[in-house]
Amino acid sequence: MPPTARPAPAASAAGAAGPPESAARLPAPPRRRRGGFLNPPWWFAAPALLVYALIVLYPSASGIVYAFTDWNGIGDRSFVGVDNFDRLLRDDAARGSLVNTLLLTVAIVVVQNGIGLLLALGVHTRIRSRAVLRVVFFAPAVVSPVMVAFLWKYVYNPAPDAGLNGILGAVGLGSLRQDWLGDPSLALWSVAGMVIWQFSGYSMVIFLAGLEGVPVELHEAAMIDGAGRFQRFRSVTWPLLAPAVTINVMLSTIGGLKLFDQVYAATSGGPGHASETLSTVLYKQAFVFGNYGYSTAIALVLALFVAAVSLIQIRYLRGREVA
Repeated sequence: MPPTARPAPAASAAGAAGPPESAARLPAPPRRRRGGFLNPPWWFAAPALLVYALIVLYPSASGIVYAFTDWNGIGDRSFVGVDNFDRLLRDDAARGSLVNTLLLTVAIVVVQNGIGLLLALGVHTRIRSRAVLRVVFFAPAVVSPVMVAFLWKYVYNPAPDAGLNGILGAVGLGSLRQDWLGDPSLALWSVAGMVIWQFSGYSMVIFLAGLEGVPVELHEAAMIDGAGRFQRFRSVTWPLLAPAVTINVMLSTIGGLKLFDQVYAATSGGPGHASETLSTVLYKQAFVFGNYGYSTAIALVLALFVAAVSLIQIRYLRGREVA
């Protein structure tokens, strides 16, 4: 007799039919609720936001309001419209300070970043003292600007045997001795010199970070193709330094436009108005003459000017960066 077929096991039949109904209908994982303003993370940030609002947002909004008033810092204030801004356009000292501010900014941006780039290229080589040199060049950037100003007031001492004049006399260049901070034609550039000396190392560090990110393989390929050192810098290094250039130009521009500490500590805007900047004029109008409404109008114009220049710069510089 032929053998009879054995029935398939129940488990096999169940597996062929598909997964059990209970397994197919497992409950879906709970949906995460979208975070709202009252959720815990916002409560942790609330103290910091409150402090920021009190010390930044509220004073800024108040300054905008005061710019359209004649407030003297003590009594009541009255709305004067755009009189403060009209006065700013007719104020010879303010217009002269704007020219000085622009000249200072251009000198700082060009010379500081140029020296910073040269220093970065120098300490990026394989010289043994590169670590020490990096510290030495960057050290002035961490010193208080007021201390730097007092230090350079000694360097710029008008006495023939002190400071820079003494060095010039010692090396046989006594004819170049000057009253560096007392001469109206030199005071502004003397202030620019101390700022450049202090922050060239700061620019160097940013350029150095950009140089560290340039692939060595690109330089090796350029060398194989016969490119010289200058050609490699122009065609390989400089395009890849565009992000570092953007950061340095932005920081030095903003720093130059709002420069106050070194100018006020070194010359107080003098001699006469030769080294006045918008920041020193703003300070004197508020805390010397008591014209708080006018001073806040100058501050508002300065803030808008810095914002406009920064926006134009970043749009242009970002466009030249290598993707």
